[in-house]
Parts: sequence; C-alpha cells; structure tokens
Amino acid sequence: MHDTVLPILPAPVSSGRRRWSATRWLATAFFGGALVFAAVAFLKGDVFFLRLATEALIFGGLALSVDLLLGRTGLLPLGQALFFGLGAYVSALVLKEWSASFWVALGVTLVASAAVGLVGGVIAIRAKGVYFALISFGLAQVVSKVVYNTRELGASDGIIGVPGAVILPGLTSASPAGFFLVVLAYIGAVYLGVRYLMDTPFGRLLDAIRANEHRVAFLGFDPWRYKLTAFVLAAGIAGGSGALYPMLRGFVSPELMFFQVSGNAVINVIVGGTGSLIGPLYGTALLTGLRSVVGSFTTHHHIVIGVLFVTVVILMPRGLVGYGAPALQRWLDARRGSRQGRAAQ
Repeated sequence: MHDTVLPILPAPVSSGRRRWSATRWLATAFFGGALVFAAVAFLKGDVFFLRLATEALIFGGLALSVDLLLGRTGLLPLGQALFFGLGAYVSALVLKEWSASFWVALGVTLVASAAVGLVGGVIAIRAKGVYFALISFGLAQVVSKVVYNTRELGASDGIIGVPGAVILPGLTSASPAGFFLVVLAYIGAVYLGVRYLMDTPFGRLLDAIRANEHRVAFLGFDPWRYKLTAFVLAAGIAGGSGALYPMLRGFVSPELMFFQVSGNAVINVIVGGTGSLIGPLYGTALLTGLRSVVGSFTTHHHIVIGVLFVTVVILMPRGLVGYGAPALQRWLDARRGSRQGRAAQ
C-alpha cells in the first residue's frame, strides 16, 4: 500500500537531477568560498572576521533546522531558539563542570536536545498552522524565563568563563582559523546529511505532508509520526549548533533563547530561500555580514535588515537561492547543450 504514495511524492528523475545539479553548484560555491575566505583571513591575521564568520556558520545551523521544518515540512517554528539556547547551556555546563572535550560536549548536547525536542514535539505537533507557531513560541518563552530566573544558571548574566574546548591534541576552539574549519566541517556534514535524507522516501513524505497532509493520511501514512521525527531532528540540529556558541564566545546568556534569535533565523531562511537547505546558509552569511557592516555606522541596523527583508519578500518571495538556482540551471543546461552540439558535429 505504501507504494501508492509514489505518484504524489517524487518529481521526475530527470527534473530532480537538474535541480540537484544547480543546488550542488551553489553548495560547492558556498563551502569553497568559505575555505578561500578562511585562507585569506588567516594569512592577514584577521581574527575578528574569522570569529564573525564562525558565528555566521553557527547561526546558519540554526537556520538550517528552521528550513527543515518550515521549507520541507510546512511547520513555522517561532521558538527554535529554545533548542539553540539549550544546546549552548548544556555545552557550557559540560565544558565548565565536567570535561573540556569538544566531542563530549557535542555528544551530550545532541542527546539532550533530541530528548527535549521529543517532549516539545509531542506537545506542539498536534497543533497546526498558526497554533503550532504559537505553541513553539510559548515553549521557548517559558524555558527562557525559567533560565533567566535561575541563579544556578547565572540568571540574567548567564554562564561566563567557559573554557575553550579541546578538539584534538594541539587544537582547541581558541584557535580562530582552526575552529572556523571545524565548524565549517560540522555544518557541511549536517547539510549533506539533511540533503541526503530529503532525497529518501522519508524526505519525500515530508514534502507530501507540506503539500497535502490529509492525502498522506488517506494513503496509509501517519503524518504526526513523520512530523515528530522532523521536529526532533531539527531540535538536534539547532542544539548541536548552539553547542558551538560557548566554545566560540566563552559565555552563554538567556538571550540565546529569546524570540529575536528565532525571528532572525526565520528571516535568514526566507531571504536565503525557503526549502532549498543551502539558502539558509547564504541568508545567514549575508545578513550576519550586513549587520556587522551597518552596525559599525549606526545602532539602527535593524531598519536596514527590515527593509531588505520586505524587499526580498515582495520582489523575490522564493528567496535568493530560489531565484538564483533556476537561472544557474538554465545556464548549465545551455552550456551542456552547446557542448553536446559541438560533440555531435
């Protein structure tokens, strides 16, 4: 019976291959450009921009988790900062009180984030549309206020003095270039993992749920179970990204769980391209750099970000990658066609 769902799920094979070709080029350009940036910054000894780029990658992981829910499952998470902040706090506590190992902190954070994501998902997934968004927002608000008023967690001051994480012998998170490459590799692995998962029957079911949840249920699948799985996976991605934050900055604060962090992640996804997976990374890198540049001239950089967001929504509702990928694909197809024409002659 499960085979009957196939006509509504996958695109034609050739079409899917074309879309992946453009996405692959964009992903290669992003990660290749990041490596070139790291090399140039390292040669110039520019620690500030290396740290800023590392922070952009970390928040890019949060945006990627939002895109998994918003762009591929049709769920708008307004409280995804809950898992990002949770990951940051768990990582900080592990590093400060238990072990300075990067791998121990990351592993404990992933388990904790997935467990909390399971509990939160059971609560939130039963709601739909705006109600899901409000419940996810409410959960983040409740947890952030609890953390804000808990003295054992530093209350409003957060946790400061988090030691650097030991990644390998001789390599710690205190090394700007080294830690940038580690974060780049981690986010790249997360992206490739999610990209692969979305090309499986599970990913196609998520797309089908976004398109028509009732039809998926009619065909014999349980949409709630698949949405819950996606929610837990997104919680793990956000928590794992949050685990990297105290390694970079040396502190955490309750503000990491506030709505502004969740809202910025949603904006990054929409600007970059909802549902594209690589778009959120582009959007986060662009807006993080823009905030830094504009913020050096004025404290009202939110106005610039707001104008850019409204402009993108009006003129490019599919985001930068949503419009850039088809144009790139047409160029690639034209180039391939001309090459085949020359070969035939």
